[in-house]
Amino acid sequence: MPPEKGDDELEPGEIPGVPRPRERQDLLGQEAAERAFREAIGAGRLHHAWLLGGPKGIGKATLAFRVARHLLARGDGAGVPDSLDLSPGHPVARQVAGLSHPNLVLLRRQKAPGSKTIPTQIGVDAARRALHLFAATSADAGYRICVVDCADELNLASANALLKVIEEPPPRSLFLIVSHAPGRLLPTIRSRCRRLALKPLPAGEVARVLRSLWPAQAGHPPELIERAAALSEGSVARALDLLDPDTIGVVDEVEALLDQGDRPDWRRALRLAERLAGRDADALYATALDTVQRRLAAEIERRQGEPPARLAALADAAERAARAARETQIYNLDRRPVVLSLFGA
Repeated sequence: MPPEKGDDELEPGEIPGVPRPRERQDLLGQEAAERAFREAIGAGRLHHAWLLGGPKGIGKATLAFRVARHLLARGDGAGVPDSLDLSPGHPVARQVAGLSHPNLVLLRRQKAPGSKTIPTQIGVDAARRALHLFAATSADAGYRICVVDCADELNLASANALLKVIEEPPPRSLFLIVSHAPGRLLPTIRSRCRRLALKPLPAGEVARVLRSLWPAQAGHPPELIERAAALSEGSVARALDLLDPDTIGVVDEVEALLDQGDRPDWRRALRLAERLAGRDADALYATALDTVQRRLAAEIERRQGEPPARLAALADAAERAARAARETQIYNLDRRPVVLSLFGA
């Protein structure tokens, strides 16, 4: 189990008590993506920049660090490696977990010295500090590796700084670029990367990950783990959110109201709207909106054989709900009318 960390030690996107991607040794459900790396390593054709795309929480960063550990410890070698596994006790595994290996750098959002908050973007100064690794000679003539987690948080200046290095990479350099939405990155970055799309995990694999993460997780009832996995849409991060009693409670309440069709219990709906209107209810409000959208998407899928005009009503309801949610966020409007309109639609 990873050591307990204080709030000031938490990194962007980190979940307290859950091992960081660089601390995890195993990767479940992404055998095809890992095989692509093993084959490239074995063939001696490892492209210098890889864009690892897919939804959040499916193992992209974990895969990146598995690749980094293998190359830093064993190099490319001869033949296709049977596995990218490395013993947790190996010196390189410990160095990667502590970000202390001289040939590895992690480009991410970081607090500036003296700042109390983590910035919302990766600034150009952070990018230049990280990419300085590629201006010097490798410490042992091995690979120099940069993991970008995640590229969606680069601003224009830092993205251009990264682009400049991957356009003319030094020998034996490797960039493992994680993105939850690769289509939004600079086309010039995408064009210089080998793209590898990781798929959402099957619900069974998500449940396996939840059970393996840390011993405290065993305190959750098995049926809750299975339900969270089933609702996760293949994302471990989403499943972890759903293990929270308040979060799963909102999912249950929204689904119960939707099950009532065009005659919902308006008193019950109003109580939910009041609950989601609070200043500290941002995450629960997002969960409610996501539950409605997921339900509408499932209904459209289920009714694919119906005439387009009938499906258009569902698609219109989904768009109106999404538009109302965006406007509420942009203009800081009262959330209660939005929540009530979800069930009226």
